Amino acid sequence: MRIGASKSKTKEVEVSAQVNLDGTGLAKVSTGVPFLDHMLTSLASHSLIDVEVEAKGDLMHHTVEDVALCLGRAFDQALGDRLGLMRFGNARVPMDDSVALVTVDLVKRPYCAVSLKLERDAIEGMAREDVYHFVRSWAFSGQITLHMQVEYGENDHHKVEAAVKALALSLRQAVSLDPRRVGAPSSKGVM
Repeated sequence: MRIGASKSKTKEVEVSAQVNLDGTGLAKVSTGVPFLDHMLTSLASHSLIDVEVEAKGDLMHHTVEDVALCLGRAFDQALGDRLGLMRFGNARVPMDDSVALVTVDLVKRPYCAVSLKLERDAIEGMAREDVYHFVRSWAFSGQITLHMQVEYGENDHHKVEAAVKALALSLRQAVSLDPRRVGAPSSKGVM
């Protein structure tokens, strides 16, 4: 089983996160940020990656940031040496009025480009800037190259949910083991 776990405790936030890349999409999520819980549950469900996150924090921004960092480290640990992976994943997903496109590369060269076209200051109580910050912090701490773009949409909740579902499907593809691959999924021979 490819499982990763990470814990973090500061004066502001205490977080524990665990992922099982070979799971069934189970989610045990309690961050104190309802919209973040909803998105992490959707990520687990559609990626078939089991996700467990427990967080208690003082401010929403601190909690969102520390959950992202901790969860990213858990993903990185679960991916291990990344040998035999499909490595790349992409998906285009609709959510009612919105369509999102996500591409990932698990190459261990962190990069993140995000354009969600959010218009409101907050989505279900979570600040717009925290949505962006979560995605970037997760990608960098997980050592993942991530491009996430909402093509169009009217409802900010739907835009983010489409993007998260596209991320889930991209990860499901990228973390899959390639039965034909021996070693690193790279022409360099290493990740």
